[in-house]
Amino acid sequence: MSPAALRPRRLWSTAYCSSRKKSSGRTHALLAEELKQKADSLIEALDGDAEGYVIYKDELTLNATAKTLHSVLKFLRDSQEHQFTILVDITAADYPERPERFDVVYNLLSIRKNERIRIKLPISEDQIVPSATGLFSTAGWLEREVWDMYGIPFSGHPDLRRILTDYGFEGHPLRKDFPLTGYVEVRYDEEKKRVVYEPVTLTQDFRRFDFLSPWEGMTDIQLPGDEKAVCPPHGWHPAVKDPLKNGGENHGSD
Repeated sequence: MSPAALRPRRLWSTAYCSSRKKSSGRTHALLAEELKQKADSLIEALDGDAEGYVIYKDELTLNATAKTLHSVLKFLRDSQEHQFTILVDITAADYPERPERFDVVYNLLSIRKNERIRIKLPISEDQIVPSATGLFSTAGWLEREVWDMYGIPFSGHPDLRRILTDYGFEGHPLRKDFPLTGYVEVRYDEEKKRVVYEPVTLTQDFRRFDFLSPWEGMTDIQLPGDEKAVCPPHGWHPAVKDPLKNGGENHGSD
């Protein structure tokens, strides 16, 4: 067996303070206090570039702004004490009821320290976020995905275009105001021998988008296994289906 195979496996943490190392034996209270001390130290070192922090389930999130984003990311990457050299992901969350509608979230990883940290900045719907491609090469595709899914623009991005949806796609699918059915449906046209886009038509039987489930919306059909179910006032009327009665025949209820 090779020396590498004999080397003990390293336990990775999903929290900034490596709180999920099972071998540490530290209590949750001690981990939380350690994490708070590290967070306070970071806030002081960033000198106003971070607007506070949140600790939730032993994970640290720094709050930043679009103006201070580059300073925060650069400090976390270059600091010998932290060495968050890998940008794992960029994502976003949509809160339509807020003036600052979106949260853009950056997840960083320090392989050397075995730690993770999250950076979050709230932005308004018309606000532009500075691109992080000059700091992390992985930001290129990640920012394209956020633009594609949420419509959040990034200034300074070398190639900001859609990456998941098709050419000419309308809207941004992960925004809360995007309809669940979308605007168009795609199918293969046998006559034209190609894929075509058409306005959405709900061709599936009983497909009703209201407060009822698709099955509860049925009024004249009974599914297998529903024979003993109580008929809802708005739903199907169950048929009598008992092989031990009526000679094994099925009879609809009167």
